Amino acid sequence: MHSFRSILDAIRHYDTIIIHRHKSPDGDALGSQIGLKHLIIENFPEKTVYMVGDAAGRYSFMKDSIMDEISDEVFKGALCILLDSSAKHLLSDDRYALSRFTIRIDHHLFVEKIAEMEYVDSTSESCAGLIAQMAMDNGLAVSETAAAALYTGMATDSGRFRYDSTSGNTMRRAAFLLDQKIDISEIYRNLYASDFEQLLLRAKYTLKIKFTENRVAYIVTTKEELKESGADIFAISRGMVGIMSDIRGVDVWVNFTETENGVLCELRSDKYNINPIAVKYGGGGHKKASGATVKNLHEAMNMLHDLDALSGGQTE
Repeated sequence: MHSFRSILDAIRHYDTIIIHRHKSPDGDALGSQIGLKHLIIENFPEKTVYMVGDAAGRYSFMKDSIMDEISDEVFKGALCILLDSSAKHLLSDDRYALSRFTIRIDHHLFVEKIAEMEYVDSTSESCAGLIAQMAMDNGLAVSETAAAALYTGMATDSGRFRYDSTSGNTMRRAAFLLDQKIDISEIYRNLYASDFEQLLLRAKYTLKIKFTENRVAYIVTTKEELKESGADIFAISRGMVGIMSDIRGVDVWVNFTETENGVLCELRSDKYNINPIAVKYGGGGHKKASGATVKNLHEAMNMLHDLDALSGGQTE
């Protein structure tokens, strides 16, 4: 694995830097992307830095969250940095292949090599935390915008510092970012804010929860139900998986959302390593929080069967 120093050396070498992250961004993908952009701008003001990818969606409250529209020509001779992604097919905007050189910084379990220089640490609570660590280790100046973005990424991917990926290093990184005088009240106000319609949607989806024999909680949303809800796909897929997280006696839960392009599967556990099951179905992620997209609901039910076997202490 390469070092933060070698990553900074590469940044110094290129005039144009383009930062990518995974599709349908969460707080960590955007936080690490925005945070890294502003770290580079603050410490290497002569560089031209772009961010590319699909829209910020739920996290558009973050400062500088609007992506850049750039032509293929801009990629030629540029450095592309790929963040928070374990596999090529997860990346938003595949034009990084046109660049001169690629770097990947990630905290997911390793799936495949996707860049020429890679820094992957699956013990980190977030990708944003790795960017913060790079700033700490190398004495980089950190602007308020960078600090707020990185803190948001750390807070969201650690479950507001609840998940067991949270470590002493996590809190030292958070303290470092807090020293930059960011407004965490504003950050949490945006993270926890819900429209009344969202509250009604969560109530509706709570009533949809079902259980397998071994107490795997699950929700299934068909294409028709998704369309009827009028909600964004990921407001249902990622947004509703959390309503099953605090049910007593449930150690594994999964949310299935049928779309025109397959079934989105969000797998979670507070006890078991569910990542191998996600990988079996073409996905990936973390030991206790992973995702995959399967072809149809029949395949989704096969996944549910595997999760039920895991929850029941069985091996396939």
